[in-house]
Amino acid sequence: MLDKRMTPAEIVGELRDGMTLGIGGWGPRRKPMALVREILRSDLKDLTIAAYGGADVGMLCAAGKVKKLVFAFVSLDAIPLEPWFRKAREAGQIEVLEVDEGMFQWGLKAAAFGLPFLPTRVGLGTDLAELGDLKTVQSPYEGGETLIAMPALKLDAALLHVNRSDWRGNVQLFGADVYYDEWFAKAAAKTYVSCEELVDKMEDHYPEQAQANVFERCFVSGVVEIAGGAHPSSMPPLYGPDMKAFKAYADSAREPGNWAKVSDRFVGADEASYLASIGGKEAVMQTPLAIY
Repeated sequence: MLDKRMTPAEIVGELRDGMTLGIGGWGPRRKPMALVREILRSDLKDLTIAAYGGADVGMLCAAGKVKKLVFAFVSLDAIPLEPWFRKAREAGQIEVLEVDEGMFQWGLKAAAFGLPFLPTRVGLGTDLAELGDLKTVQSPYEGGETLIAMPALKLDAALLHVNRSDWRGNVQLFGADVYYDEWFAKAAAKTYVSCEELVDKMEDHYPEQAQANVFERCFVSGVVEIAGGAHPSSMPPLYGPDMKAFKAYADSAREPGNWAKVSDRFVGADEASYLASIGGKEAVMQTPLAIY
């Protein structure tokens, strides 16, 4: 069996300037933040990012890594509009394609199915189609309904953070909602996964939780164990969102809001120093789960 273990640096080393990169998770929940921090420490640039965005998007925009953003929202939940993303967009520093949450999901599924688009009613009657230069199609069946043709969101690579994986790429995701991580994986040419726990063979350790394997290992190109790797976003059922950290992050965007002067605090020289600065993995695991 193919051993897919990699280091964060090796994963980022597989990425290239100008790539279209999908980032799984949802706002401040289940984000592969350790891998995003590794990108922030790299020289990567001119990325097209596709995400249900949170601080992952905000930090990459603040650092000047993003050329274009495809998004349904960029939010920290309790802080409704991600502040560093807002600064970048208001300054006209990024190209954008804004779509509805359902349209975004449909774009991932079209890419996963190898289709150029999928028809949808979502977005009809709004300005999203016109602003995004999206086309319409007419149903060939009875009624001839006009629908939006949501283009495939083809990803060069996707980054995910999961609860558990083995070295072959068999993953397990827990919590009330796994969001659309499986569709990011299937829409991407390559998918790189960080996990809270890395085991040998999943069937030898947790066979009773096989249903948590929401996509096949053939979609996984690389895996790395990074406990606490979603911080400051949440990772149910292990830990919740670190709202103290998010507030400090949001406050740092206030004028003059110079990312270069605050980035060390939120990125760190490496992941070990970042975790040490917030009290270590123990502190992350003690962050209470959110109640929605």
